Amino acid sequence: MTDNPVDEHFLTAAAALEPGRADPDDGELTALFDAQAGSRHLDLAARQLGARGEGYYSIGSSGHESNAAVAAALRPTDPALLHYRSGGFYLRRAQQVPGQDPLRDVLLGVVASAEDPISAGRHKVFGNAGLHVIPQTSTIASHLPRAVGLAFALGRAAKLGRTTPWPQDAVVVCGFGDASANHSTATGAINSALHCAYQGLPMPLLLVCEDNGIGISVRTPKGWIETAFGDRAGLAHHTADGADPEECLAVARRAVREVRRTRRPALLHLRTVRLMGHAGSDVESGYRSRTEITADYARDPLLGTARALVARRAMTPAAVVERYERIRAEVARTTAEVLTRPKLTGPEQVMAAIHQDRPESVRVRAGAPRGDLGDRLPEDEGPLTLAQALNRSLAEELARDPRVLVFGEDVARKGGVYGVTRGLRARFGGTRVFDTLLDEQSVLGTALGTGLAGFVPVPEIQYLAYLHNAADQLRGEASTLGFFSDGRYRNPMVVRIAGYGYQKGFGGHFHNDNSVAALRDLPGVVVASPSRPDDAAAMLRTCVSSAAEDGRVCAFLEPIALYHTRDLHEPGDGGWLAAYPAPGTGHVPIGRAREHGTGTDLTLVSFGNGVPMSLRVARRLRDRGIGARVLDLRWLAPLPVADLLAAAEATGAVLVVDETRRSGGVSEPVVTALVDGGFRGQIARVTSADSFIPLGGAAQHVLLSEEAVEKAALELTGG
Repeated sequence: MTDNPVDEHFLTAAAALEPGRADPDDGELTALFDAQAGSRHLDLAARQLGARGEGYYSIGSSGHESNAAVAAALRPTDPALLHYRSGGFYLRRAQQVPGQDPLRDVLLGVVASAEDPISAGRHKVFGNAGLHVIPQTSTIASHLPRAVGLAFALGRAAKLGRTTPWPQDAVVVCGFGDASANHSTATGAINSALHCAYQGLPMPLLLVCEDNGIGISVRTPKGWIETAFGDRAGLAHHTADGADPEECLAVARRAVREVRRTRRPALLHLRTVRLMGHAGSDVESGYRSRTEITADYARDPLLGTARALVARRAMTPAAVVERYERIRAEVARTTAEVLTRPKLTGPEQVMAAIHQDRPESVRVRAGAPRGDLGDRLPEDEGPLTLAQALNRSLAEELARDPRVLVFGEDVARKGGVYGVTRGLRARFGGTRVFDTLLDEQSVLGTALGTGLAGFVPVPEIQYLAYLHNAADQLRGEASTLGFFSDGRYRNPMVVRIAGYGYQKGFGGHFHNDNSVAALRDLPGVVVASPSRPDDAAAMLRTCVSSAAEDGRVCAFLEPIALYHTRDLHEPGDGGWLAAYPAPGTGHVPIGRAREHGTGTDLTLVSFGNGVPMSLRVARRLRDRGIGARVLDLRWLAPLPVADLLAAAEATGAVLVVDETRRSGGVSEPVVTALVDGGFRGQIARVTSADSFIPLGGAAQHVLLSEEAVEKAALELTGG
């Protein structure tokens, strides 16, 4: 006999079911029961494994198994981004594809085996490339913007005549809980979906809110989901009782048919219960009464399916119990087998999915012939500013590769706040260069979805300070997908971000932000920071090639104050203009720095705005008889450690010139890399203050100044 009250209640209640009319099952309810029972026994096994210290994940699907009906209503080729209580859905979908072993899949994840077929033991997730289930670990709806982006991408691909991994009439399904529905990410994503549909853009998205009335211990007010979503203009609303499998099947099929036909979003409100608490470690009795907990047993979806089968006389009560116990035994056998399977054995194996680089393929693509740019080639124009060089590089990538999309706030008709995307929409059309609504989470969600669909998205975040509104789309979604799918899914993208300080005439914190720490600590994410126009063009070429070839996520930080800078030392000298690098000559390998000068007394290490500052200081030092060279890091992640150490050893003295903050800024990892690399010479750093950047002249009180750089250089060299 079981010692789990939910398990015991099912067995007792199932045995006492009364047969009804003779109405044989066509197999759909039986398949539903098998998927639901399999999910239930997986939950029970996960808790037993956890209690023995052999399992590592016990957030279960018990009470939510009615989501199996949603899988039954969909095709196995419809991409699915699932709620973490989607065991029933996963098992029912696996039934639709021959050769699947979903019980083993899930259990391998629970025990963190390296043979887990989706994450290779890195995390227990519902994911399977063969089932078109894209792994999600979200508990706060962070996957909803990606789902919206993917639904958008299906329509955009059809318009551009491009194929995707899914049929043209595919429906994207996205599951989440009633507590997650209140998160700003969810409300923003749903608004974005409706915003697209309002404009007539295809948005084949089925949102499934699995409403069990409680988020861990916080209750959702009764009727809230209906009130919040039932009357949303443009959002078809369907609701079903999770305890009634026939209603769930009928409503889910109706909702799927509608979305597939209209290509418009819909929400399926699935009224569920949560059995056995939030997770194995959750003591539910601490915040719910015994009466309240046991009242939910009557609404057990597994019992509801058993009741329907017995009522139809498709099974006897004894047959239901026998089938349930047979599935228990199968799960037990599989559990014993997966415990013998190998675990991850070292850091290299854990990190293998993070770094799947093919630098030679990136180099070849970066130097490949480009498409038609007309009679006037950028390398024939003469010296360009940083903004002009980036504009020409974006045009080159759009012409070279029909998969490239450029989008963001104000990038199309306006051509960007600083003119960087000017003329691209007119040349390449509004389907490839387009404006988004003003929501950074939606901008990045569009990139996440279009990247999955085979595009190479180049989204723009208008200012660095605005990125922090949506950082989790990079941190929790983009950077982790390869890790949690063992490289089976990719998020290729190059996120262009205007940033740093020193912008004159327009500023304050929200338009002059120098905080890059949130980007630098994301494993596998490339952070590029060009300073010169020729480097900017070539590095953008490299990043787009890396996204296209390796599925890389790249953050491309562009110094606002240098966009239109022409001079370096004196007015009119044109010292900050540069010729556009022709194809085949301008590839900049990721993690390679650029050195200016050959001085032997001091190495000035910098990036961004600090590079022209350092070059000016180096010239003044030369007039004092001090030979300085300047190393432009160009890449903030990964840092060009080999080039850094070589430049440091060449002089024996290093001054890190860092325009970001002293705490958490770029100088900290640079100094650490020097020390870790065994450099024994002199090291000093000069930075901006630990402050936000204020308006007007007050900014000069906290930003790194050229005078401060020169003073620190003289102190270090004894000049």
